Amino acid sequence: MIPKECKRLAEVDFPITKVSEHAARNESSQAGNPRSLHKWWARRPLASTRAMLLALLIPDPADSHCPDSFRVEARKALLAMHSRPASWDLDITTDEGMRGVLLQFIADFANWDNSAKTEYIDTSRALVRAAHPEEPPLVVDPFAGGGSIPLEALRLGCETFASDLNPVAGLILKVLLEEIPRHGPGLADELRKVGREIKQQAEKELEDLYPKDPDGATPIAYLWARTVRCEAPNCGAEIPLMRTMWLCNKPNRKVALRTEIIREEERPPWVEFKLFEPVSTREVAGPTVTRGRATCLCCGYVLQTDRVKAQLSSERGGANTVFDKSGVRIGGARMTAVVTIRPGEKGRQYRLPTESDYANVRRAQMREASILNEWESNGRGDIRPVPDEPIHQDNRGNFWVVDYGPTTFGDLFNARQKVALVSLSRTVRDRRSTDMPSISALAALSVDKVAMQNNGSSRWKPSGESLVDPFGRQALPMTWDFAEACIISGSTGDVQSQMERIADIIDHFPLQTSGIVQCADATAQPLPDDSASVWFTDPPYYDAIAYSGLADFFFVWLKRMLPGHPLLIDPFDAANPVTPKRRELIVDSRNSGVGEHTRQFYVQGMAKAFAEGRRILNDDGIGSVVFAHKTTEGWEALLSGMISGGWTITGSWPIATELNSRLRARESAALETSVHLVCRPRPDDANIGDWAEVLRELPARVGDWMKRLKDEGIRGADLVFACVGPALEVYSRYSRVETATGDEVDLTRFLERVWEEVGRTALQDILDTPEARARNGDAGALEEDSRLTALFLWTMQSSSAESISEPARQVAESAAEYEAASEDQETTSRRNPTYSLPFDVTRRFAQPLGIDLDDWESRIIRMEKGIVRLLPVLERSAQLFGEPGVSGAADDIEMRGGQTVQLSLFPEEPPKVRGRRRRTSQTPADSDSDDLNVRHGPTTLDRVHAAMLLQSSGRSQALRSMLQAEQERGPEFLRLANSLTALYPRGSEEKRLLDAMLLAVPR
Repeated sequence: MIPKECKRLAEVDFPITKVSEHAARNESSQAGNPRSLHKWWARRPLASTRAMLLALLIPDPADSHCPDSFRVEARKALLAMHSRPASWDLDITTDEGMRGVLLQFIADFANWDNSAKTEYIDTSRALVRAAHPEEPPLVVDPFAGGGSIPLEALRLGCETFASDLNPVAGLILKVLLEEIPRHGPGLADELRKVGREIKQQAEKELEDLYPKDPDGATPIAYLWARTVRCEAPNCGAEIPLMRTMWLCNKPNRKVALRTEIIREEERPPWVEFKLFEPVSTREVAGPTVTRGRATCLCCGYVLQTDRVKAQLSSERGGANTVFDKSGVRIGGARMTAVVTIRPGEKGRQYRLPTESDYANVRRAQMREASILNEWESNGRGDIRPVPDEPIHQDNRGNFWVVDYGPTTFGDLFNARQKVALVSLSRTVRDRRSTDMPSISALAALSVDKVAMQNNGSSRWKPSGESLVDPFGRQALPMTWDFAEACIISGSTGDVQSQMERIADIIDHFPLQTSGIVQCADATAQPLPDDSASVWFTDPPYYDAIAYSGLADFFFVWLKRMLPGHPLLIDPFDAANPVTPKRRELIVDSRNSGVGEHTRQFYVQGMAKAFAEGRRILNDDGIGSVVFAHKTTEGWEALLSGMISGGWTITGSWPIATELNSRLRARESAALETSVHLVCRPRPDDANIGDWAEVLRELPARVGDWMKRLKDEGIRGADLVFACVGPALEVYSRYSRVETATGDEVDLTRFLERVWEEVGRTALQDILDTPEARARNGDAGALEEDSRLTALFLWTMQSSSAESISEPARQVAESAAEYEAASEDQETTSRRNPTYSLPFDVTRRFAQPLGIDLDDWESRIIRMEKGIVRLLPVLERSAQLFGEPGVSGAADDIEMRGGQTVQLSLFPEEPPKVRGRRRRTSQTPADSDSDDLNVRHGPTTLDRVHAAMLLQSSGRSQALRSMLQAEQERGPEFLRLANSLTALYPRGSEEKRLLDAMLLAVPR
């Protein structure tokens, strides 16, 4: 057993860079990866989980308290590897050398290609046995979710207990950790057999709804557009809501839709679609709907968002087609194209819809009505075949589509999709008496994945000619034009293909040992005291994800396929038709803190969960918590729970786990790393800390860690939050921290000093000027707006831009396309991105550094809806030059010749900046909030931006004159310009202008 005094390897060192490279790969696309078993949100990569868990389980061989037996057995295990580097033989002769070898092994084992190799698994298990010779250690995860942590615990030969409050997570865990290991590879063959039988049954029941074309082609997807009516006088045309007219947009093949307006007397005009192969992108028309506003193709009238919502709401979302009594389509969803495959031909083919296609849809609507009539005639004794469970009101923010009419989960599908899923669900349910339970559960998860890919928010991806599910982010968006899969086609979205993919997981599954799974509340774990060796968890991220609301999408189908399953119930309310909500540890920020799920609820719940972890952990045990929230508010809430729960932080490692080319990551400080906090139970007799001593220790701790992480390639917001852990090592080891007068220093006050120290250190590094000089009014210091801009851009820097593989980047691009297609979202040009940060992050930096955000509102920043946006330079032209604009200012400069240039930059008075400004106690009650004079005069940043605008306008003579004048003025202009060009992202318009401007500086 590892002595309590001995540090674990994870508390001393960790191979951040190498593990990050492996963790940032797109694991889900790898054949047989367990992550593709079923959808779960914010699941941690197996690579980072495996590496961190092994580092938690073994001691640091260079620690004086490390048992000699571990050193001996660890050397044997490492030398037994046939593929070991030759250098290991020499390195492991010293304790420090062995530490390096262990870190190298951990980094290599994080590679997916090595994760199933017997040599690596055997070595890792031998290392764990060397550290825990008496019995396998028990690893506990109370927020197990998709099962990454307990799965890797099994891989390392540990015992594991996994629990989650959510029934969908419980079923995923049950299958992954108990059923698949227990039955082994034979389960895959049985699942394939059942998959074929279910496919045959589906073909028999649904063939008339998905018939082949007369020429023998097989439809694999039907492309639809929701529609609204133009409300312009004398028009009334139907507007197809189209995100894109592209059907196929590959380098070697282009297919798109073009529109033709048909006008006849005595009826409104209408739009006909035609297929064509464009030569250039200019030939393809743009979208008909932007930010929820629809543009009529017949008259140009723009239907505002509220009217689009009203029309679609009257049709419960508009995913269904409306027919008259004779079966003629008169409204609702419109089919735009059919995707087919032909025997003996490569690739997808496209055709326009026919009357027969609509007849099949009408038949599906009649079939749905018949199914419901049969259910009602049988007395409604059984569960309703089509889900009628309401979409939970607290989670409407995650189901944006609900704003357009759907109120139940059945409304999220069109009639044919519902009939197909009802058919599959019945087949799985009816087979339960003959199939073993594990097969029934696997089949149910497979059908759940069919539902995920085949609903009214799925879409067609032209660049890949494939159907994409809507869960690319933690929400279900409104998708204007959606794709319906043919679930019996043998292609995309097919039921048998989903079962085949799960069978592949079983084939590649390297483990025969199973864990223990239970649906349980993390604040009341069913485990005895002192029973666990490692408490390792990835808790809910404050207000980032409403897990239960999203899981309801899958739960409503699972409970129809597996009625009475012990995991598919709310253990606290048997009458609850959906997943548990009241006990879920999240913050519902959409209700502005009103209701049950407040910040206080989250903090208190986390404190109870951490206290439970402390209770079940044995004396020499260790814990780790993964967190990846991008607001200081979320971090403070989690850390408050940790410290209140009796833990002290002993290590902190940021590991890149996210793809930084996601749309969110391009334009905001979306985290690319997940911070893995290593922690120990705080001793009951911990000392009281002295506030002055803590403050003396803090700068060196933060500064040293920032330098280490910069060397590891960690940047921006990732670096900010990664510094929290080391800083908290100073604070959390005490039972409490007091000032000289005996007042307690709470966590909020301490963290304010942490953010301040991080900001100061960053500024000193960015601008090479101590913040103290700026605050003391040093003439050489840069002004507030320069410091705010520099900190803003520094926080937004990317950690892993160079570490993402091309395949992973392509997957991320797909997710970005999806996000851009969502309601109220548009693609932003990569050359002119919008830079934004959460308000609380910006405030945490600005306030202690003496920067008043209100002073810069509408001058260099815009604040709204909890977000601070840095204004692009091109938006500042009117501010900086007034009515004459850039050209007028350039004429003025050139006219002055070599005289000192003052520009037209705020020539007579401070600029009048139009925009909203928050009312403060210093703002006069009669001031015009839309036309306030900014207190500050022209600044160095203003002059740098003015030079950039001159560069953009091509006025080189004026630019040279200005640059010469700035050189005569002093060094601040060039110092700031050089600092900013290092901070702006590559490829941005601002960096291009700065670099070009600096090339024009007289030498």
